[in-house]
Amino acid sequence: MAGIRNALTVDVEDYFQVQAFAGAVPRSAWESLPRRVEANTARLLDLFAAAGVRATFFTLGWVAERHGALIRRIVADGHELASHGYGHELVDRLGEAGFRADVRRARAVLEDAGGVPIAGYRAPTFSLGARTPWAHGVLADAGYRYSSSIYPVRHDLYGSPDAPRAPYSAAGGALWELPMTTLRLRGRNLPLSGGGWFRLVPYCLYSAGLRRHGTAERAPAIFYIHPWEIDPQQPRVAGLSLRSRVRHYTGLAAAEGRLRRLLAEFSWDRMDLVFADRLAATGH
Repeated sequence: MAGIRNALTVDVEDYFQVQAFAGAVPRSAWESLPRRVEANTARLLDLFAAAGVRATFFTLGWVAERHGALIRRIVADGHELASHGYGHELVDRLGEAGFRADVRRARAVLEDAGGVPIAGYRAPTFSLGARTPWAHGVLADAGYRYSSSIYPVRHDLYGSPDAPRAPYSAAGGALWELPMTTLRLRGRNLPLSGGGWFRLVPYCLYSAGLRRHGTAERAPAIFYIHPWEIDPQQPRVAGLSLRSRVRHYTGLAAAEGRLRRLLAEFSWDRMDLVFADRLAATGH
């Protein structure tokens, strides 16, 4: 993979905001829960500084409104500030009008907090796809230059298995969609972008998958992690299904060490720089 810079990304949300907890943690409870996102994101910033890498932080507007100092540090440390929407609501459930309001609100909040223009967007739980054909046009109209919201895999919570695996132009050339990385094996797309899969599979297999992708595709990979994934001391949420408990809590204690190995083993940078040649060709 010599010469290939991969895209390092963080989905900045707190532990209680994940979709798997939606049935157990109502939105009305968010303000009353202990917030850990600032401390955990600061730990990631320290890790990235020690490794000499930059990243893109897809951040909820809800978080930015409450943690302005964190947003200013992300920008001051040389990272890209991008949007994860305002309140972590699924795109297909918002509908077109609701989505338009959400992405405009999030962009305004983030630009005000960070003092920089916001070019990138990632849908909560990768909920942009075949059921939201209007979404790319809405993002372009709202001033975004790229989306990294399509995950071409099968999953019970998300996924667009028939979507393109490589970056493609959308919204009449006004926006780029930069899909999450998959490994093509025996006619199937296997997830390779991080998240729970990074914690659940042996590190050697994950690393080998990234190397195989780089060799076969000669293209950058996109990796993502959440701040709560390096926080094994986070509060345990009651009322979860066994599947949700396994997905969320397995591997938390080892995740930070794995991340350190990943940062040292591969070359990383922020999304807007890794894909600068594509973004230069947008209509903005």
